[in-house]
This record gives sequence, structure tokens and C-alpha cells, in this order.
Amino acid sequence: MKKNMGIVDRIIRVLVAVVIAICYFMNIINGMTATILLILAGVFIFTSLISICPLYMPLGIKTCKNDK
Repeated sequence: MKKNMGIVDRIIRVLVAVVIAICYFMNIINGMTATILLILAGVFIFTSLISICPLYMPLGIKTCKNDK
């Protein structure tokens, strides 16, 4: 699979995941909302590590530079 996420996109996803984690551990979010947001944070971290966003593929979005 070709990478479709640029560095800025990856950094933003990691920062959002960190903010969600901080909110969870400071008990700002809890219950079902916390569970859903923690799953989303995990997906953000995973997709940032592999530089591939499955939702970008069918939409034709690519935030990384072309290597030509």
C-alpha cells in the first residue's frame, strides 16, 4: 500500500491523540465518550505510524508529497 499521509497530517493526529489521552487521565472525559475517543486516539496513533489512512483511499485524498 502506498503512503497517503504527509508529515503535518501525522503530527496533527498524534497531537489530537495526546490531548484525548490527557483529558481521559485528568477525568475531563469519562464513560462512553471516553471509550469512543480513546479508540479514535488509538486509530490516529496507528495510522500515523504506518502513514496510511484507509478513509483517504476511497476519497482519493493524499496529503503527502509525490515522489517523482
